[in-house]
This record gives sequence, structure tokens and C-alpha cells, in this order.
Amino acid sequence: MSTLGNIIWIVFGGFVSAVEYVIASIGLMITIIGIPFGLQSLKLAELELFPFGKKVVRSETSSGCLSTVMNIIWFFIGGLPIALTHLLFGVLFYITIIGIPFGNQHFKLMKLAFVPFGRKVVSKNG
Repeated sequence: MSTLGNIIWIVFGGFVSAVEYVIASIGLMITIIGIPFGLQSLKLAELELFPFGKKVVRSETSSGCLSTVMNIIWFFIGGLPIALTHLLFGVLFYITIIGIPFGNQHFKLMKLAFVPFGRKVVSKNG
């Protein structure tokens, strides 16, 4: 089921959103200071392509205080606009009953867009 969901997701906007994340990542990685934020943007791009069958968990190796500071900076650099976009699309998908699974994926991506540092993406069955 997750394969079919991912295929439908890619066709209806997932690919375009992933390309936006990759372009933003390249823009962030041009500067040395932006490299950690560019890497997080790539993490979001990978999840944006294939959100079904994956979940976001807290990383055991996260460096607490540094992750918090990086999440605060990320919130103002791009986290808020990305999260609001996912909120908008999640609500729109929820309005159509058939789009609820896609709305759930947008809400999952919204949480990760707020605080990507100290999180990792894992397979649901592993």
C-alpha cells in the first residue's frame, strides 16, 4: 500500500516539492554556515519524495543544546514557511475525504519542518 501511496504522492506534487527542497539545499550549502541547514533540507526532500511507510523519530545521537539552537535558527530561515505550506495542503486534503492519507503525510512533514535537527527518518517496519 505504501508503494501505491508514494507513486500517487509523487504524481500529485511530491516531486515538485522535493525539487524545491533540493534547490533550497543547494542554495543553503553555497555558504559554509548553511551546510547543516542544507543537509536538513535534503533530509526533508528525501522524505518528501517517499513519505508513505516512513516515520520520524528522535535521534539518540542528537546533541541536545546544539539541536535546540539549530532548530530555532531553522524555524526562522525556512521552517515556518514550509510548515505553513504543509498545514495548508494538509487541511485541503482533509476537506476531501479521499485525501485524508495525504493530509496525514503533510502533517507528518509539517512536524519535521518545524524541528528537523535531532530527528531521523526511519522505515515503519524496521
